Amino acid sequence: MRILFQGDSVTDASRIREDHFDLGQGYPKYTAELVKERCPDAEFINRGVSGDRTKDVLARVQKDIIDIDPDIVTILIGVNDTWRRYDMNDPTTPEQFRENYEAILKAIKEKTHARIVMIECFLIYGMGRDNYREDLDPKLDETRALAMKYADRFIPLDGLLAQASTGKNAIAPALISADGVHPAEEGRKLIAKILAPVICDLIENG
Repeated sequence: MRILFQGDSVTDASRIREDHFDLGQGYPKYTAELVKERCPDAEFINRGVSGDRTKDVLARVQKDIIDIDPDIVTILIGVNDTWRRYDMNDPTTPEQFRENYEAILKAIKEKTHARIVMIECFLIYGMGRDNYREDLDPKLDETRALAMKYADRFIPLDGLLAQASTGKNAIAPALISADGVHPAEEGRKLIAKILAPVICDLIENG
């Protein structure tokens, strides 16, 4: 059973490119550890690339998804489609975002047997980037609509992390992500705790 993690820097997490099976230091590493407790024969590959937008994943969909021939592919992409508007004045419209993302999902559906776990990107409130919401929220809406059409499983991560950072037993937002986007250690482990049971369910029950 081959599980592929796909995405941007949140997924990349400083993985060693020369090592085919290096998972980096982020949520893929912790997810794999949890999944292997239940499914020890599972194989994991990380092909997240720091800085990628949906258009970049689409450009490498053949090499970094289809040619790998995964049984399960998890996708966490989209925050850079927002970020580039603010740091490079290079916006991606919601329509462009949808077209790119849908092309990725169609390629997976048509050219592989993989089951798809879509994970919505997130932004932690109060960490200096709340203004990004104006651009990000419409893209989250597009992600959710695409998930209804293409995903075998969908993880509403933005909402789940928002819940985790509020309430009686809240985790301090800075412990989830110091910049609102890139998970800190606690955030990485929290994402893994959310994702691992979903992968295990797909492995065990299809």
